[in-house]
Amino acid sequence: MKIISILFVFTIALFANFEDGKKVFDAKCASCHKEYIPMNLLKENFLEKNNTLLNLKAPSANLIVWAMFDSSKKIGDENDKEFQEIEINGYLKSYLENPDRFNSICDDSALGHYENKSSMKGVLSEDDYMNLTTYFMEFKNNIKEEDVYKQAKYSKEEEQNILTKAKNENKKIIVYATSSSCYFCKKMDKEVFTDNEIKKLLEKNYIFIAIDMDKNSLPFDLQKEYKRVTPSFFFLNNNKKLLTQYPGAWKKNDFIDILKENK
Repeated sequence: MKIISILFVFTIALFANFEDGKKVFDAKCASCHKEYIPMNLLKENFLEKNNTLLNLKAPSANLIVWAMFDSSKKIGDENDKEFQEIEINGYLKSYLENPDRFNSICDDSALGHYENKSSMKGVLSEDDYMNLTTYFMEFKNNIKEEDVYKQAKYSKEEEQNILTKAKNENKKIIVYATSSSCYFCKKMDKEVFTDNEIKKLLEKNYIFIAIDMDKNSLPFDLQKEYKRVTPSFFFLNNNKKLLTQYPGAWKKNDFIDILKENK
């Protein structure tokens, strides 16, 4: 049995690859499943909006990947990738050919919103299952939030103009990573950034830039520093050097202290 399993894994590794798996997903799965939706939007959609925000009829690929590898229903042992690959391949074939909500790895809070799935028996070949297995196994290394949202809010020329303005006015730069779906961002927008003292400190000492992380990537090469936390605040000098960052939400007096400390 072990020899058969090893040969099976070898076959997958030999013939399956992420790009072919993506082609299978796009051709045979994408009509129901979106490939990537930011996790903060998914949380808001299911936990706060009862699926009225996105009206999803099936889980996105990144949510399936989360269920496979990070949820309480995860498949296999991440320390034994070869056997985990076998288990995922077996699960995909079993579930997709005989869909059963009781055997789903999807989160229970989301499962009730999805439509009943039709059997994929005869639609997906053995090669398709092997390629889909590899697609999900390698998803995190190939599909990342910063790649999905490649469009920057500012061009390199516009970034340079901001730096020039900061130098001319002897100011530092704050990049505010926010999100239209972030509760604490909205709370700070309403309770902190409307404060007159904070407005004066920002106007006098900083160029303040807000970036909606649901739509754009961060400027000034900050994407690699981003910890996937909104709100987050990045303080830069006028030579584009990152001085410090503050992840998380802040009350008015605490944020005043931060602004005074870094001016």
